[in-house]
Amino acid sequence: MLAGTGSDVGKSILAAAFCRIFKQDGYNPAPFKAQNMALNSYATPEGLEIGRAQAVQAEAAGIPCHTDMNPLLLKPSSDHTSQVVLNGKPIGNKDAYDYWRRGTSEIDFRKEVCDAFDRLVTKYNPIVLEGAGSIAEINLKDRDLVNLSMARHANADVILVGDIDRGGVFASVYGSIALQTPKDRKLIKGIIINKFRGDMRLFEEGRKMLEEICGVPVLGVVPYYKDIYIEEEDSVSLEKKQRELAEGKVNVAVVLLRHISNFTDFDTLERDPRVNLFYTNNVADISRADIIILPGTKATLDDLLELRRNGCAQAIQHAHRDGKTVVGICGGYQMLGQVVSDPNGIEGTIASLPGLGLLPIHTTMTHEKTTRQVTFQFEGQTCQGYEIHQGVSNTNETIMQTDHCIGTYIHGFLDNVPVIEHLLKQHQTANNHPQIAISHAAFKEEQYDKLAAHVRKYVDVDKLYQILIHD
Repeated sequence: MLAGTGSDVGKSILAAAFCRIFKQDGYNPAPFKAQNMALNSYATPEGLEIGRAQAVQAEAAGIPCHTDMNPLLLKPSSDHTSQVVLNGKPIGNKDAYDYWRRGTSEIDFRKEVCDAFDRLVTKYNPIVLEGAGSIAEINLKDRDLVNLSMARHANADVILVGDIDRGGVFASVYGSIALQTPKDRKLIKGIIINKFRGDMRLFEEGRKMLEEICGVPVLGVVPYYKDIYIEEEDSVSLEKKQRELAEGKVNVAVVLLRHISNFTDFDTLERDPRVNLFYTNNVADISRADIIILPGTKATLDDLLELRRNGCAQAIQHAHRDGKTVVGICGGYQMLGQVVSDPNGIEGTIASLPGLGLLPIHTTMTHEKTTRQVTFQFEGQTCQGYEIHQGVSNTNETIMQTDHCIGTYIHGFLDNVPVIEHLLKQHQTANNHPQIAISHAAFKEEQYDKLAAHVRKYVDVDKLYQILIHD
């Protein structure tokens, strides 16, 4: 198990790395995270929903993703409530307080996640478990489903991951271990210090000091990397992507929604050397961009109302009238239509709102959720993606195009070369020629191998195997 001193310390990325390392070494690994809280999700081959991070880890392991890898997914819909997805299917919304209180649910979530792990362990070895947040949230310890209680059920060796980049790594690592019960403390077999910057030799003394005060070996100090591209799990990374407009590039503005979901839709486009992609809710930035993208959202009506309040809706409409390209994906596609209605209060108290009026569709929110992988044709070529959305629109078209406006329910739409070339060709300049693109799948395989090589270089993998085999 990769457990953490806090959120965003790199557990998901390291779990993906070890999935690839174990695969390279001849094993048959699989990822597992009992409970994930994220708006980034993915459709399994069976048409069920799991956290995107576990789908990425399954790719790194070279296996199809399955709901047993992430049996419980919480998708925040407000500051206090989340949609609960159990074994790939939504079962309703839960208030955070009620969810965390014992005895308030008719479903035994602990049994559900343990059963999923037990099924997974009969098919794969080793299982790479991922914890959530900090393992030292002692006020929630008796209700923990995903950290050390799951490690106990799985009889897992726990590797504690600390983020040195944010500072305070000695206190966070030592405190995370010291706050455990004696029984749980014994489960922690190693420490990995992540996101190191600078000269590694300067931390040698610190490494020894950590081992002395914690009584646990430091298996590695992993440097921060910039040239490996693995999909991010948390939207906190978007705060670093609010860049300025750039001359000589195709400027792509992704509208920064409060409930943005599946923002990994834009990773491939962001890496294109012809593109300067940034996230913004600034009206001036939207008006100056070449392409404006309305992304997916967990709360279409709430975000649509906010776009009208902050002026972004009008800025998008004006940009479209000025000949700029507008793209809507999933919830963003719904917003580009004529009306979004929620007569049954699926999302909340807003019954209906006019859309931006750029596409001739009407959307109604429904209890049923569409979750599936899809194949589609674009400019004569076969492309792939997946759908995860609440609500139905009055059209049978997978992709709707009007004059410089495209809408679709398909996530992964922009991972396909024909789609990217279609979008960028009208914005080409003399210094901005079409690139020779490798396939998205081949690119990801290359990145998983680079990630594995990076972690092998800085983590004592032989020592890790000794820990696993000894136990």
